[in-house]
Parts: sequence; structure tokens; C-alpha cells
Amino acid sequence: MDFSTFNSAEQAHMSKVIEKKQMQDFLKMYANLVEKCFNSCVNDFTSKAVSTKEEQCIMHCTEKFIKHSERVGARFAEQNAEAMVAGQNQS
Repeated sequence: MDFSTFNSAEQAHMSKVIEKKQMQDFLKMYANLVEKCFNSCVNDFTSKAVSTKEEQCIMHCTEKFIKHSERVGARFAEQNAEAMVAGQNQS
């Protein structure tokens, strides 16, 4: 996003707004990851220790979730780049 038309106070404000939104998105993704992997992998509450099976499941779930998120982000970036090129070609 181009903020060059904004004065320095407006640019600083927009930067803070964007940082806050990015942090909220990250925390939401993290909470979703924790909830999904916990619900999928932790089934035995007879011990306070995490079993080897649960730990392996959590590691696999976390890896899969992160790879999925990276792939979605990459596809979003590709789509955004294509839209930018298409927009420039229309000008």
C-alpha cells in the first residue's frame, strides 16, 4: 500500500494500525493452531505428562498447519502480484 501521499503523522498512524492488525492475525492463527492440534492429539488426561504419541501428533499437526499457512500466503502473494500486473496493464 502506498502511503506517500500521507504526512509523517498519518504514515506513522497507518504503520501502527497495520502492525496491530498483523499481530491480531498472528495471535488468531496461533490460537487456531493450538486449539486444532490439542483437540486432534490430546485424548488422555490421566497423566499430566505429554505421551510420545501425543507429542508426535502435535509435531506433525503443527508442521502441517505451518506448511499450509505458508502455502496459502504464497498463493495470496501470487494472486496479488497478478492483480497488480493486470491493474497496471489496464492503465
